[in-house]
Amino acid sequence: MAAVSIKSLDTKLARIVADPDCRDFILADAKDADMAFGLAAPGLRPAGTAGIGPYRSIHDYRDQIREIVRQGLVDIMLMSGSTSECLAIDEGLFTDSPVTPAVRMNDTTDIWLATGTGSYAKQPALPFSTVTIPQAQHGRATPPAGGPPPAVDLGLFSLTLNDDASLDRDMLLAYKEFRVAAEQAGFRHFLEVFFPNALGRVPGRSSDEKPRDIARFLADHVVRALAGVPRAGRPVFLKIPYLGPEVTEQLAAYDRSVVVGILGGGAGTTHDAFALVAEAKRHGARVALFGRKINAAEDQLTFVRLLRAVADDELAPEAAVRQYHAELAAMRIVPNRSLDDDLARTSTLAAYGG
Repeated sequence: MAAVSIKSLDTKLARIVADPDCRDFILADAKDADMAFGLAAPGLRPAGTAGIGPYRSIHDYRDQIREIVRQGLVDIMLMSGSTSECLAIDEGLFTDSPVTPAVRMNDTTDIWLATGTGSYAKQPALPFSTVTIPQAQHGRATPPAGGPPPAVDLGLFSLTLNDDASLDRDMLLAYKEFRVAAEQAGFRHFLEVFFPNALGRVPGRSSDEKPRDIARFLADHVVRALAGVPRAGRPVFLKIPYLGPEVTEQLAAYDRSVVVGILGGGAGTTHDAFALVAEAKRHGARVALFGRKINAAEDQLTFVRLLRAVADDELAPEAAVRQYHAELAAMRIVPNRSLDDDLARTSTLAAYGG
């Protein structure tokens, strides 16, 4: 069940690294929310109520993944280990597809977002990983002797640093152990770094002991954390919150072999999603990974097609929003917001738990 030899991700990454000023842009659909939200992960059913339901099933969620992969406009499909086993290993969904399958390789405690308490997201993040590299590659802890090549060769590893030496050391040690194991297994990864999730709530520290510039805090930590990592162990790209024009440009220019990507965060409006891609690209980012922004769309295939048009400089964000509403109307799909409301820009959370 070997993956197809040519993937759009590999082609674009090669061009971006060779020429950071090229206009290629990588899009990923992050359909790994079952690692965080539980029953709510697949999204609401029609007429459902946020926080209450009813919700779509994991089977509905996987059907949507199948449709988006067959559409072929995203470059990466990020999934949980169980979904990847079903679609990438058992079904071979990605074998003849330009889309690269990827697995979330760790689930730090700040993404444990079961409805009802919500306390984990407010506590300083601790490292934890459910799936192992062989399980992501083959669906089992011990690779089968003489079996087929791995169906998956890319994973996401996530860090949340809280400006506490002891906690952050544990997080970085977990990353070091993963990097070494990944290099030995020939398993590629991209690195996600969230904003701190519990500044001012670290035991024994006062609330005023926190970084004054969170964007620089994150960018500096990324640079520092990768400074000692040789080429064979480095991530193929970054997934971080959009840090604003100035810091994003500085990070993208610091080491042009490190491809900067942004995460989508909360769903927000359609204009939020389209404009975020355009603005981040303008300031040096070359990857966007959107989960809730895609999953909350009234029609995900139409949303992805127009998101791709914005990412490829074929449509301006506002024009794409107007076209999206026109196409929803043609399909007789009632939008979640009026056109005027969907053209607004809102402030959306840049982390799983805020």
